[in-house]
Order: sequence, then structure tokens, then C-alpha cells
Amino acid sequence: MKDLWKNKVFVLVASADLIQQIGIWVRNMALLFYVIEQTNNDPVAVSLLTVFEYAPIFVFSLVGGTLADRWNPKRTMIAGDALSAVSIAAILALVMAGWWQAVFAATAVSAIVTQFSQPSSAVMFKRHVPEELIPAATGVTQSLMALFTIAGPVLGTVVYSWAGVESSLAMLVALFALSASLQLALPTYKREPRIAGGSVWREMLSGWAYMRSQRNLMLITLSFALIGLGAGLIQPLDVFLVTERLHLDKEDLQWFYSLGGIGMLIGGAAAATLGRKANPRLVVTVGFAILALSVAVEALSVWTGLTASMRFLVGATMAFLQVVLGAALVSMVEEAYIGRVNGTATPIMMAAMLIGTAASGFLMKTITLVPTYLLAAAIVFLSVPLALRLRFPARKGEATDSAG
Repeated sequence: MKDLWKNKVFVLVASADLIQQIGIWVRNMALLFYVIEQTNNDPVAVSLLTVFEYAPIFVFSLVGGTLADRWNPKRTMIAGDALSAVSIAAILALVMAGWWQAVFAATAVSAIVTQFSQPSSAVMFKRHVPEELIPAATGVTQSLMALFTIAGPVLGTVVYSWAGVESSLAMLVALFALSASLQLALPTYKREPRIAGGSVWREMLSGWAYMRSQRNLMLITLSFALIGLGAGLIQPLDVFLVTERLHLDKEDLQWFYSLGGIGMLIGGAAAATLGRKANPRLVVTVGFAILALSVAVEALSVWTGLTASMRFLVGATMAFLQVVLGAALVSMVEEAYIGRVNGTATPIMMAAMLIGTAASGFLMKTITLVPTYLLAAAIVFLSVPLALRLRFPARKGEATDSAG
């Protein structure tokens, strides 16, 4: 782990990620409260914020991943944060002029830019972070995200309550500008010359062809889809689990979310420490099985302590899996295809999650709460046989697990 913190690229990218996470949560909470105040608690306006945040993932993720494979990743990351700072400054001016609806554009612009900058970060890791340090690097970044899942809402609420929307937006401008400035110190990146005439569409098709030719990538992507579908089925129903099964107040749901965030933090830290030593296929297989079992136990439990334990276990397992699979993807994917692979796997998982979310209410009315959770657990468990078919390249000094 000490060697990781000596790596200049990791330190700079992790620092920029930290600043961006602060900015994202300040944005999320400030705009949420501001829209609630401006619309007198209109649920349609509030839901539109979510639409403006997630819709760009479907529209721009694959294109962003493809362009990340074409463009200079250092320049892309800097330009992304600089564009965020400039756009939010413009939106701040509109808000000060009374055009409060401009805040929806702030959410959309941030979400769009992320689809270009995140794959570029993976490309920089692939080029400049030694392969043996990738699990630890992925674990640290995952832990940062988990930490802000817990602390982010509190931080964003405090900033908005103390400073208001205009000062919150001004803070966002400063944060994204600082992140862009940090990334100026990243090493120069030179891409291999490209064949003349290669179009974005042609490269997108070549990315899909590359994924289809790699069994591991197809298995992992299908597993992501199953996990997303199962998670989508139960996520909107968590509040009913708390009120109907545990007979608690709906406001108590926040504590279960916090436990999941703490589990993610610990799971990410554990993966950063143990990821290099663990057998990837065994970890992924056991992890999927634990997820399925935890969801089933959550549904059947009528004891608060047991349900809370399962929620913590789900968070820890998800984080551990994300680190192990994320590190494996960076290691096994050729550098020229990293952006396109990331740009394909993420929207597939989110699409499956949204399908599950759309179906969850109907299923609860049709087959009731517990059977819906058990169905989600069964869907997640379908990932176990897929994980058993994964073949990871052997690490130095180990027997080959057979290349995939």
C-alpha cells in the first residue's frame, strides 16, 4: 500500500476524485433543497433532477467511452472539470438573474462530463499504475465513494443550510477548477497513431466486437445486468421492508442506508488490502452467493438486528466485488478498449436496474413484498454459475487459472 501512495498518477487522480465527490454531493443536496423550495415540494420537479442525472448515462456513456479511447485522457479529464466549472458559473449567473430552472442544466452537464472523464481515469491507471497495485488503487477509490455515501448528504446539507444555493454553486466552480488544476500535473500521455478514416461509429462497433470476443467480459457484463435487475426490484421497496416487516417508522430507513454505506467503506478498504492475495474467481463466486443469501434473509427477517446485519453485509460484499471486478477489468482489457468496455458495461447494469425498478411496484401488488425480494435473490444467484465460468490470468508466481 505504501508503494501505491508513492505513485504520482494515483495520488493526483485520487485527489481529483475526492474533490469531485465533495462537489457532487454539494450539488446534489443544494439543488434538491433549492428545487423543493422553488416548487413548494412538487414531486414532479424533484423527480426531474433524477432524470437529468441518469439520462445522460444512457445517452453519452458508450460515446464517452469511445471518445476516451480516441482522445488524450489527460486533456479530457482537465477539459471535463474545466467545462464543469465554466458551465456552473454560467448557471450561477442565470440563477442570480432569477432563472432558477437553470439548476436542472447543472445536473445534466455534470452527468454528461462524467461519462467522458471517468473512462479517461481508467486509461491513466492502465498506463501509469503497476498492475499489482491496481486492486489497491481501485479499493481506495471505491472507499472514497463509500465514504461520501455516508458523509456526503450531511456535508451537502450543511453547506446549503449555511451558504444557500448561490454560494453552493460558487463553491462548485472553485472545486471543479481546483480539480482541473491538480490534473495539470499528470504526466504527458501519447497515444499510438490511428488508422486514417476511423469513425466514432466504426470504433464503437469494434468495441462491441472486442467485448463479444472476450468471454470474461461477456460473463462479467451479464452478471452486472443480473445484479442490476435484482437491485432494481428491491430498491424502491426498502421502505416497506422497514415499515411492514420490522414495524419501524419510515424515517428509520436512513439508518439502514448508512449501515450499507459503512459496509461499502469497510468492504472497499478490505479489498484494497487483500485484493492482490485473493483468488478472483473464488471471491466473485462467493460474493454473488452472499449477496443472494443476504437479500433473502433481509426479506424473511422480522428482527431489526438481523436485517441491519444483512444490510451491512450487502454493502461490504458489493464494495469488495466492485473492487475485485474493477481491478480485473483494468488488467484484462487492452488499453485501446478500456473506455469502450467501461462505456458499455455501466449503462447495461443501469438499464437492468431501471427495468427492475419499473417492475417492482407491480410485482409487490401482484405477489406481495417477501416473494418479490426472494425473486430478486434468485435473479442475483443466477450470477453464481456465470462466475464459476470466469477464467482470470494467473498472477506472477501462481499456477494459471487458464486464460480467458
